[in-house]
Amino acid sequence: MPHHRSPAGRGASSSASGLTRHHRPRVSRPDELAHFAGGEDPQEVAAAASRLAHALVTGGRAEEDPAVVGRLVGLVGELGVETLAELWSDAPAVSLAGALWRLYALQEATARDGERWAAWYRAGHGAHAARAVAGAVEPPGPEELRRLTDTILTGAYRSDLDVAFERAAAYARVAALGQVNHAEAAEAADPAHAARLTARAARLVSTADALEAAARGWRDGSLD
Repeated sequence: MPHHRSPAGRGASSSASGLTRHHRPRVSRPDELAHFAGGEDPQEVAAAASRLAHALVTGGRAEEDPAVVGRLVGLVGELGVETLAELWSDAPAVSLAGALWRLYALQEATARDGERWAAWYRAGHGAHAARAVAGAVEPPGPEELRRLTDTILTGAYRSDLDVAFERAAAYARVAALGQVNHAEAAEAADPAHAARLTARAARLVSTADALEAAARGWRDGSLD
């Protein structure tokens, strides 16, 4: 994989976010991330969010302690999904911050509503190729899918980031197919529910599209 440029790799310097960048970036503490999320200037918050995304990925990938990577994978549990949403949910979809947000959002949604996600995933079983890329265990239940999303996030910090994005995209596509399947089954009895599921599936497909574009951007060095 070509070397990817990162703001955290330009030697030591201080930024407006208050984060000092080193040749081997450290991983920011959760309380630091929460501080940046609470900023008032939208442009400054966006810039800090982007710098933090790069610092987390670069620092996490340089980190040899698996416990630190475990903390990165468990950021939602430490900070709450609302804090991560404040940091990254408004970032461009095809950006490192935007892609990381989508990984954590998929992880959180799966953990919060595992039974339904497992049902959607099973209903999307026709997508064999995407299923293989995602790497889910058969037959998938809530715990298996929770482990899958954790594994995908671990791969973002331990393995090839583009592969992690593609695996998350495949997971989203299979779940979206399952949602469409459930929507079709519910159309006659509950058209409103069917419409909500169809709209949710469309959002998941958009998530998959953005993650796949982010994977391409990471590989060619264009992902900001």
